[in-house]
Amino acid sequence: MLVRAYPRWSRIARAEQPDLYVRRMLVNLHGSWRRRRSNRELPTDLRADTLAGVDHSSAGAAERVVLWERVRLLPPRQRAVIALRYYEDLDDTRISEILGCSRASVRTHAMRALAAMRVQLREPEGTRS
Repeated sequence: MLVRAYPRWSRIARAEQPDLYVRRMLVNLHGSWRRRRSNRELPTDLRADTLAGVDHSSAGAAERVVLWERVRLLPPRQRAVIALRYYEDLDDTRISEILGCSRASVRTHAMRALAAMRVQLREPEGTRS
């Protein structure tokens, strides 16, 4: 996806916050990719049995895989907030700039996403739909 930024990089680099532009571009591209009926790219499957090269012996790695599977079940906006907050380590102000929403919306999406993930983690493995 970053290949799309390359032809415009001279213009992007002159912007006041080029990282904000690129992150916003990635979020928008991911959303439009998900809406298309036929995709040319296939997402990587992150289930524990398909991760190659990951040390599954550590409890931390197993927990990260389980949590990432839960994040993948969230609605797109909540998933974006969780990824930007916990994987990119951005604050609410920066996330709101990237997603084009208010800081209160960011906090609401994060709160709802975490609540949904807590419910998912409490459910036995076979009862989820």
